[in-house]
Amino acid sequence: MLVAREAATVDLLTEGRFELGLGAGSIRSEYDQAGLRFDRGAIRVDRLAEAVTIIKRLLKGEQTTVAGQHYQVAGHVISTHSVQKPHPPILIGGNGPRLLALAAREADIVGFSGITFRGGGVLPPDLSSWRLSGVDERVRLVGETAGEERFARMELNALLQRVILTDHRGSAAEELASRWTQLNADEILQSPYVLIGTVEHMVEEVLARRQRWGISYYTVQEPYLDTFAPVVARLAGQ
Repeated sequence: MLVAREAATVDLLTEGRFELGLGAGSIRSEYDQAGLRFDRGAIRVDRLAEAVTIIKRLLKGEQTTVAGQHYQVAGHVISTHSVQKPHPPILIGGNGPRLLALAAREADIVGFSGITFRGGGVLPPDLSSWRLSGVDERVRLVGETAGEERFARMELNALLQRVILTDHRGSAAEELASRWTQLNADEILQSPYVLIGTVEHMVEEVLARRQRWGISYYTVQEPYLDTFAPVVARLAGQ
């Protein structure tokens, strides 16, 4: 209820420029810091599914009653109304099949992270789904779950982990591969979660990835915003 109220308020204050990003949570320490129990992944996704149902109804202005496994709501209505109708766009992001299937059913924007955090973030992350076959599989899952009509209306998002401006793509990829040992340099260069090269090459890569997977929206880590800015400028209007 609090999330819905805050989302509606921010959408109102930003004159309809707000997007609500949601996920199941994958880092145990974040749960510990909030005083919450870190349940297994399936439970966390089921809890998110209930939360999305409640949030959507409240943002639509509906009086909401839900008797779920994780949430109990009795006749609640929020007084603040969002500018965007029926609600601000909802982005659900992650990497696991169960979560991506939920995103396919409920989200306006599906976010692909490519990372599985093992052991609640204690063990090294699994990057195996950065490979082309892993991306193909996840995009196909989302498309099949959503159905043709709904999939055509969705926006697909990828979380960029590195943006490296260089004339020496191979060397930069080899350096990353020395740390991301699950992947070789070619797999890193082909992955939609990394951009390496000149501005011109990055533009070509973004367009190629849109052609292959339909990815048209990128989330960029803060350290790489300035590096990515010329790519955005070149792509404006395309």
